[in-house]
Amino acid sequence: MVYLVGAGPGDPGLLTLRGAECLARADVVVYDYLANPALLDRARSDAERLYVGKQGGRPSMSQDEINRILVERARAGRIVCRLKGGDPFVFGRGGEEALALEAAGVPFEVVPGVTSAVGATAYAGIPLTHRDLVSTVTFVTGHEDPDKAESAIDWAGLARGGTLVFFMGVKTLPDIVARLVAHGRSPETPAAVIRWGTTPEQETVVGTLADIVERTRARGITPPALTVVGEVVRLRERIAWFERRPLFGRRILVTRAREQASVFAEGLRQAGAVPVEFPTIEIRPPDSWAELDAALDRLAGYDWVVFTSANAVRFVLLRLRDSGRDVRALGRARLCAIGPATAEALERLGLKVDVVPPEYRAEAVVAALAAAEGPDGLRGRRVLVPRARDAREVVPTALAERGAEVDVVTAYRNVLPDRSAAAGVRGLLEAGRIDAVTFTSASTVRNLVEMLGREAAPALLAGTVVAAIGPLTAEAAAAAGVRVDLVPEAATIPALTRALVARFAGESERGRAASAAGGKGGRP
Repeated sequence: MVYLVGAGPGDPGLLTLRGAECLARADVVVYDYLANPALLDRARSDAERLYVGKQGGRPSMSQDEINRILVERARAGRIVCRLKGGDPFVFGRGGEEALALEAAGVPFEVVPGVTSAVGATAYAGIPLTHRDLVSTVTFVTGHEDPDKAESAIDWAGLARGGTLVFFMGVKTLPDIVARLVAHGRSPETPAAVIRWGTTPEQETVVGTLADIVERTRARGITPPALTVVGEVVRLRERIAWFERRPLFGRRILVTRAREQASVFAEGLRQAGAVPVEFPTIEIRPPDSWAELDAALDRLAGYDWVVFTSANAVRFVLLRLRDSGRDVRALGRARLCAIGPATAEALERLGLKVDVVPPEYRAEAVVAALAAAEGPDGLRGRRVLVPRARDAREVVPTALAERGAEVDVVTAYRNVLPDRSAAAGVRGLLEAGRIDAVTFTSASTVRNLVEMLGREAAPALLAGTVVAAIGPLTAEAAAAAGVRVDLVPEAATIPALTRALVARFAGESERGRAASAAGGKGGRP
């Protein structure tokens, strides 16, 4: 069985539900240049992945060879997902592949996708129709089959009016414009060229038939791009929503552990950013559970349990469940959560958090606990602190100095991940292609510096905005020689996202002003 699936124009969120189902079922995924690689994450981990992309001017697999692969894999009894950019039947050669499968007796299904003519124009703020402006739309190839004896395009008909969308026409744009004008289309007709539509790399150049070639050449626009001609292009100035998002096109390095990065990354995407996920921490169980198990057996004797992270909450709960217990085992102990995210993790379990210090500093933690205890303070109180191995001793030491009896146990480990991906991140930093680096804990700082090289890291990070989630994280960065540009008002992921938006808001406003003045869109 072969599924000919439209992958959409670039934004992975535009894949259809049916397309996602077929992709998840596939034994083999055959994908092309315009299918967003992020979609491969939806495939099974054991699925075979075959890249058959075509790029103009570069060696690539022939269509006959692609057809042969589809037929052979299907005849071997494997489910094949042919993932094609846009829609398979709109200038995607899906019809040719369907005919090849039919001739070979291979069953297939066509799953339509969002074509770039619809998706890219919508993201550029250009409606293809408008009741006051135009009622017809024509999709045209900008690159006809070179073996044709003569053009099959009715240029005289196209010149009479309506919205025109040319696919794959960057190189032939001068010829397209010349033919339209020669057949009567006004040189003052608005036109736009949209590159990498629906992605954070989207770039839009706006002009008229008289100057769109010059404007496109000046911006260095290269494929993949499509051209829109018609009065509807004028509406972009008012409704270009996608490129106006505050972090549009900004590449933000996310150093959180992979298990925790998704919420942060999604928030950045919603603001228009390109999250570059580079986990500098792997969260693993402790080498031995004995220490934590012994502490959990003594839970009834503790006055306080101080949770220093959401990971500590997760592993304590995991160990309680594995031993046949649940949150009721916490008994009479009162709970302290170091920050809002940790408190939220406890509250999701239905637990009441008694103390959340106003800031994550030893003095604030101790003061908040002492205030909760009343006049006698912490003297003689038994406190359990389940946390990461090798964490700082500042809080336990401060509690002990106030007279508390403190048991510190390892609930999990922060481990340095494989360094193989560090070279890629180093290259992006050297090329100035990272706009901001985010740190969500002292461990993420220390580990990134270690992975980049202690001597090289400060210089590599000097050319980007460095954001730390809180004061302790900022202190760890300063200790490593890394300058910190912003710390949010609260040590939470939403607050960190808001701080990044505020930091880049001024530049976004300047970029929009430049776009309005020059008739162009995209990053400044």
